[in-house]
Amino acid sequence: MQMVLNIEGMSCSHCQARVARALESVSSVEQVDVDLFSGVARIEAAEGTEMDLLIGAVNDAGYRAYGALSEDQES
Repeated sequence: MQMVLNIEGMSCSHCQARVARALESVSSVEQVDVDLFSGVARIEAAEGTEMDLLIGAVNDAGYRAYGALSEDQES
């Protein structure tokens, strides 16, 4: 299942990597792509993964995450 998060607070590649590591620490996450310039993280995760779990991981890393529609819902 593909999910998208909007991320605030990233200003450099270290921030980008920190957000990616935070998302990868969630056990149901399979793949992460964080775009520094657009402030968007695209996450491939197992079915049933809760958006709140991903948002919490990013917020705990010191950034602000907002849920967006999953890629499946956008189509």
